[in-house]
Amino acid sequence: MQTTKQIAELLNEPACAHNAKEKSGCAKTKPGATAGGCAFDGAQIALLPIADVAHIVHGPIACAGSSWDNRGTRSSGPTLYKIGMTTDLTEQDVIMGRGEKRLFHAIKQAVEEYAPAAVFVYNTCVPALAGDDVEAVCKAAAEKTGVPAIPVDAAGFYGTKNMGNRLAGEAMFKYVIGTREPEPARPHPAGIPTHDVCLVGEYNIAGEFWHVAPLFDELGLRILGNLSGDARFREVQTLHRAEANMVVCAKALLNVARKLQTNFGVPFFEGSFYGVTDTSNAFREFARLIGDPDLSARTEAMIAREEAKAHALLEPWRARLKGKRVLLYTGGVKSWSIVSALQDLGMEVVATGTGKSTEEDKQRIRELMGDKTKMITDGSPKALIGTVKEYGADILIAGGRNMYTALKARIPFLDINQEREFAYAGYAGMAELARQLALAMESPVWTAVRKPAPWRKSEAPGIELAG
Repeated sequence: MQTTKQIAELLNEPACAHNAKEKSGCAKTKPGATAGGCAFDGAQIALLPIADVAHIVHGPIACAGSSWDNRGTRSSGPTLYKIGMTTDLTEQDVIMGRGEKRLFHAIKQAVEEYAPAAVFVYNTCVPALAGDDVEAVCKAAAEKTGVPAIPVDAAGFYGTKNMGNRLAGEAMFKYVIGTREPEPARPHPAGIPTHDVCLVGEYNIAGEFWHVAPLFDELGLRILGNLSGDARFREVQTLHRAEANMVVCAKALLNVARKLQTNFGVPFFEGSFYGVTDTSNAFREFARLIGDPDLSARTEAMIAREEAKAHALLEPWRARLKGKRVLLYTGGVKSWSIVSALQDLGMEVVATGTGKSTEEDKQRIRELMGDKTKMITDGSPKALIGTVKEYGADILIAGGRNMYTALKARIPFLDINQEREFAYAGYAGMAELARQLALAMESPVWTAVRKPAPWRKSEAPGIELAG
């Protein structure tokens, strides 16, 4: 079980300027703070995309049922991560102290029926309060089955979803990363040198990283592993041998990037694959960190080619989207990376949400939008609708939980968060983003629903039908 000292260390992540400045911790637990997701939810979200692992939730069945598959990540191979597994603890199990025994048999059953590369066990509130020694059970089960069993101690009461992300990263660094050496790289078809890189906080939502992966291959950048989009257990074990690391979602797994740099000398940078400009800058930064002049030259040639193709595809959409005003309500890396993508399309972002953003995120927003930019933390329906009206926004871009707020207010809406069905990353993703924005705003439904209802018209002077 996590100690108070361990929780405090995670709350005060030294690589996070937000913590250093405000001394309050990015994930400080306050009453109601876990309404947007508890620590268990955050840990599971961070690691579920590791596709060939059996993910077992140790706790009551509701913990698994209420949180399973809530991130639209895609896999190019195994689908084991799609199977919900839980020890389904009952009151009798807790009273009789049967939790550890049920967990041991659950791990054994998962190994026998699915032959996973590893088993991840997520501790939840009930067994944590009951005192189940999850680490000891995992160790015994691994010895019995010969398959690694990794304890992810992230009971919900430890803190918020962000705290769970960090706890998941700590588990990976303690038990997984550095436990295997990568195979030698295959010769590149073009005969160019190969460099090993990794990505942290990239989840392959809607398969969007597949827009970018071929460009890595072309440049001779072998992705040792992702933490954790479309990942395999064997890949995560080798992240310590990367030459450079890109942190995509900075607030979630920054502790992993810092420890990779401190313990293994892997330099990292924070970047984004949303928008033409940011995608190009991400590849440039990889080349800069690796320090290969030939790679830098090939990177610039690839960027020139891909940007030309992207701008040609986007030109018709820019004509339709130019000058449209956007209210962007999200957080973290998307609070600024999506701003950059929208500005690439000629749109104006009138306000952006910063509820889950770090100080670095906010600084990037100021650089993109100016010092007078409107940053909002209140995501209540009243506040969002009020901001839309105040700034004359043409569309609200937010997460799925805000969709019905927008639709009831007859405001065009686009889902940008983890549940979405469309991939927006990379040069190709920009064209899809532009298409979805145009479809959302130009739908004829808005003209129809904004007209007075037919039954509101008077049948006779002075008489109005009931609604």
